[in-house]
This record gives sequence, structure tokens and C-alpha cells, in this order.
Amino acid sequence: MNLKRGVEWSVGGAAVLFGIAAASYAGLVGFAWLRYGHAPAPAADEVDPLLDAFIPHYDVVERHHVAIGAPAAVTFGALMDMDLEESLLIRAIFKGREICIGADPDVEGRPRGLVSMTKALGWVVLAVVPGRELVMGAVTRPWEPNVVFRGIPPERFAAFNEPGYVKIVWTLRADAGGGRSSVARTETRVLAIDAEARRKFRRYWSRVSPGVALIRQLSLRLVKKEAERRAYVESGRSTEIVVPPAGVTSM
Repeated sequence: MNLKRGVEWSVGGAAVLFGIAAASYAGLVGFAWLRYGHAPAPAADEVDPLLDAFIPHYDVVERHHVAIGAPAAVTFGALMDMDLEESLLIRAIFKGREICIGADPDVEGRPRGLVSMTKALGWVVLAVVPGRELVMGAVTRPWEPNVVFRGIPPERFAAFNEPGYVKIVWTLRADAGGGRSSVARTETRVLAIDAEARRKFRRYWSRVSPGVALIRQLSLRLVKKEAERRAYVESGRSTEIVVPPAGVTSM
């Protein structure tokens, strides 16, 4: 009897959790639908002239940041080396999209690391400030099961207006803070070219935006962990006392 009751409680608890998760997801989908086309303006420390050069006005935007106990140069290096495959949850989200939208499994061997991987998929570098910021961009139809990314040269990206597409830009950026600290930032902007693309993308974005936001948050956690690890290692090296080999005199 106790075993039966325990099973009933377990099943009931799982059902309640599933219901809460489903309701939360539905709420986020509805919020994304209503907010579409009303992207919030950036705060003073979020203003990005590089992004403004390519998509100054946009339908949706995702901005995320995290404070990091490492110099900006170290943080930017960790951003550039970011590997989303390190997160089991991120891999699960990508797999979930693949299943839900009916995409073919990605069986091609692609390079590890976000920047290298996206370049292999067709994204192009639109702008770069060495040691500080990287801007990537592409045009695509993300609602299609097997998404194809078209890289448009920087000098033609802002003027691109082919119907049926959306333009997407995203950035990896490290802002210096006080002392040996910094802020890692990522921002994604999307603009639909015409009304038909806007209709299709709005439906798609409403469904996937909760996962996109979660991926951004998880990816910045990876960056924080790696950047602070690198800063700790470098700090240890800078204070390390080097003992010369026997018979060698230090100058």
C-alpha cells in the first residue's frame, strides 16, 4: 500500500511540475508574441554603434550580460573560444528544436567553438574591434526545418532587402570594469524584410525565444567560468617565483 501511494504521489507530482512548466512556457510564448515589433531601447551601457551600422531598427532583440572577475582581454578571449557543446542543456535545446520543427539531424562534422561553428554554417564577420568586440551576421529563413544561412558582405548587409528573409546580427563584447574585472555582453537583433517574412518569423520567434534566452544565459555562465579560470592561472603565473637550475645564476 505504501509503495502504491508513493507511486501515486510521484506521478501526481510529475504531472503538477509538467503543468507548471507548460503554463510558464505558454506565458513566455504569449509575451514574446505581444512584444514582437516593440523591442526595448538599449540602456546607456548597452548602446552599440557597431550593431547600429547594420541593423539600427529591429523587430526583436536579445541582450544579456554577466559581470566577470577577469580583465576584458581575458574575457573576450573566452567569448571567442566559447563552446556551446560543453553544456548538456544547450545541446538538449538544440535537439528539441530539431525534433519539434522536423529538421534533418546535423551529421556533418563541424568545428567546435561558437565563432568557428557559425562561420562554417555561413555566417560572416561584419565588424571586429580586436580584443573588445565581434559582430556576426547572416540572412536566413529560420522557420524552415533545415535552415540555411547566407553571408552578406559587410558593405552590402545594411542595404539587403530581398523579400522573404530576415536579417540577423549578433555580437560578442567585453567591456572593461574596475580593476581586474569586466562585463561580457551578447546582443542579437533581427529584422524581417517584408510582411510575409515578419508573419512567419513572429510565429517562429514566439515559440523559440524562451529557449534562445536560456541559451544566451547558459553560454555566458560558460564564459564566466572559463574567463575567471584563465585569469586565476595568469595571476598565479605572474607571481610565481622561478628558481633557476643548479649552477645557473639569475641576473
